[in-house]
Amino acid sequence: MLLAIDIGNTNLVIGCFENDKILFKARIATDHTRTSDQYGVEIKSMLEAYGARIADIDDCIISSVVPPVFNSVRTGVYKVIGKQPMVVGPGLKTGLNIHVDVPSQVGSDRIVIAVAALAEYQAPLILMDLGTATTIEVVEPENVYLGGVIFPGVRVSLDALTSRAAQLPGISLDKPKQVIGKNTVDCMRSGMMYGTAAMIDGLVEREEELGHRCTLIATGGLAQFITPLCKREIILEKNLLLKGLNIIYKKNKK
Repeated sequence: MLLAIDIGNTNLVIGCFENDKILFKARIATDHTRTSDQYGVEIKSMLEAYGARIADIDDCIISSVVPPVFNSVRTGVYKVIGKQPMVVGPGLKTGLNIHVDVPSQVGSDRIVIAVAALAEYQAPLILMDLGTATTIEVVEPENVYLGGVIFPGVRVSLDALTSRAAQLPGISLDKPKQVIGKNTVDCMRSGMMYGTAAMIDGLVEREEELGHRCTLIATGGLAQFITPLCKREIILEKNLLLKGLNIIYKKNKK
């Protein structure tokens, strides 16, 4: 059994694979103050809650975009399973041709998502991850990672708005009934949800820069709420990160 962990800015996504099948998927809040012992206990408890036996875990792979948390999680995993995890980063085989100014600066989660998407879909692809940040990246034929776009995620934008505007309340990110809101909460909700969808639509239209149309794929915690509001058809892939970690592990295991 393979334990796969992606350390994101908001959550750790944890999953276990057996014969390429995801046995379960869970989330733990990312906390910069937790020690390796605390993360170890959390991960162990989550595995047990889903019926995964520690003795059955053969190996682990980790990707991370949160350096201050990474060492605590890696050490915590080692204390639980007794094995050093494989870490996504320079030196691992991914199969991607990364055409950006500084390849080492591309977030490991971006690489993982691209690898997973290419295993199931044919390039050219536009990949979106709607989480703490909203990222859009382009993968061309011959596995060429071309680069992309990063802008604040929906919740980050909402938090910034409510913290700077004294009369605007905190709201839940439910689907708006219509674009034109009739009260403050509905106006804010429409701005956040339809505004993000429109931003994605506008950026996708600029695929004319590539000279051809692309298949659109979205993942991330907020993708299921935003993509239905977009004009173009977007394929929703909830487990793209975990699938990519499994693929990269198989490419590099000894």
